[in-house]
Amino acid sequence: MRGDLPSEPVIFMKPDTALLSAGRPFYIPDFSAEIHHEIEVVVKICRDGKNIGEKFSSGYYNELSVGIDFTARDLQHRFKSAGHPWELSKAFDGSAAVGEMLPVAAESNIYALQFMLKKNGLVVQGGNTKDMIFSVEKIIAFVSRYITLRKGDILFTGTPAGVGPVQPGDFLEGFIGSKKLLEIKIK
Repeated sequence: MRGDLPSEPVIFMKPDTALLSAGRPFYIPDFSAEIHHEIEVVVKICRDGKNIGEKFSSGYYNELSVGIDFTARDLQHRFKSAGHPWELSKAFDGSAAVGEMLPVAAESNIYALQFMLKKNGLVVQGGNTKDMIFSVEKIIAFVSRYITLRKGDILFTGTPAGVGPVQPGDFLEGFIGSKKLLEIKIK
């Protein structure tokens, strides 16, 4: 995102109303003229935890997938430039699409997973978990220092290059390796 690398994870929260149910279309909200997709690997927390040590963090998630963090980029820029919180640009209804969950044990090496997003059949974002700024374990440890993690919580881990706008009629598909885990029609 053309900024300096952070020394700690940057987090924001999404309410349960942000979760976009599987198979549902994403409707572009009327309060934004610039909604962007951000594909990310997501992990699902499997037990409650607070102040989780990084070396123990791997025991707190057992499923993963890809998700799309929809962002109202125009609102985000406006709020950030004014020095205001930008939660409204990230936490609106339907802004967190999550694909089919896979057991972590089903993946041979979660530290080298290829993932990608196709828009209208073309790859627009691609990444590998080995290139993440912060490991899943570090993210879990960091978040749990401030916020108690609950079984069922979902953590998005960060997006690779290629974020971009969506328009009505777009069709998005999210993959880990060659396995499609997510598809969304934009309306």
